[in-house]
Amino acid sequence: MIRKETRKIKVKDIYIGGDSPVSIQSMTNTDTRDAEKTIEQIRALMVAGVDIIRVAVPDMEAAEALKEITKAIPIPVVADIHFDYKLALKAIDNGISKLRINPGNIGGKEKIDILVQKCIEKDIPIRIGINSGSLEEDIFIKYKKVTPEALVESAMRNVRLLEKSDFHNIIISIKSSDVLVMMESYRLLAKKVDYPLHLGVTEAGTPYRGTIKSSIGIGGLLSEGLGDTIRVSLTGDPIEEVRVAREILKATGHKKDGIEFVSCPTCGRTEINLIKIANEVEQALEGCKKNIKVAVMGCVVNGPGEAREADIGVAGGKGSGVIFKKGKIIRKVKEDEIVKALLDEIENM
Repeated sequence: MIRKETRKIKVKDIYIGGDSPVSIQSMTNTDTRDAEKTIEQIRALMVAGVDIIRVAVPDMEAAEALKEITKAIPIPVVADIHFDYKLALKAIDNGISKLRINPGNIGGKEKIDILVQKCIEKDIPIRIGINSGSLEEDIFIKYKKVTPEALVESAMRNVRLLEKSDFHNIIISIKSSDVLVMMESYRLLAKKVDYPLHLGVTEAGTPYRGTIKSSIGIGGLLSEGLGDTIRVSLTGDPIEEVRVAREILKATGHKKDGIEFVSCPTCGRTEINLIKIANEVEQALEGCKKNIKVAVMGCVVNGPGEAREADIGVAGGKGSGVIFKKGKIIRKVKEDEIVKALLDEIENM
């Protein structure tokens, strides 16, 4: 897969764009003013695998809390700010590593220049975040509805505002809750800029629907070589966002670390409780950092073949299972022993 070459932007100790790995972002849903709870959630997200974390900064109290948060958190913290450039200035003073703003709603050129100078001084990049729900009124009137062309025009307007202030340390997102609009918007934008692209389907929904929409939108663009950093937006625990993002990166070949888990859908040939076994194995391997492929298969039709392709796996029989390692049968166990036997073998690998 050929990946679009973009500028390489430094965000604390992480690089976005260029030849850098695609990074995973998420956003806290705690009250940022409660620094203790926010730090606790970020630490949990770090264990799940987040690379960059964004927090909402609605007022000066939240901006002040960033001092404690950024001191406690080693990964880049991004301040999400709308309208008030003074909040952005305070957030920078209090240790954030990136800003997420739309320059057009910060104020006139004078305010943008002040903010840009502060970002240059502290080496803070700015993510321009365009959403279908916040399209400028004149652009909406021009196109009569939210279209990819409208979103790209909005993005380019904001890019030019920063470029006029001689600022080029830019990352861009151009999100929509409509997957097809989102994908086409990024394709059009990628033809106009070489800035890194932050991918996401905004307001994707609950974990069930949101995972599907994000996998299509984000995964599809990654498969086309577009995207430098991603955020899966789900209505729920942000840890689930990170879990889904990791799987999207694995499925598109951007992440190789950790378990690749495959299991069959079951059919009338299945003679073990494969669904229960697969769920137990997958749950037990959550967070496992071993770079191996694990297969849990229900019968002898496809099971041995899939297990042969895996580093380790099991193929079910009648009330039993055969454990394979690197394509070779190593043991046969009773159904109630499959999970423990498989996990023991993985532990010893």
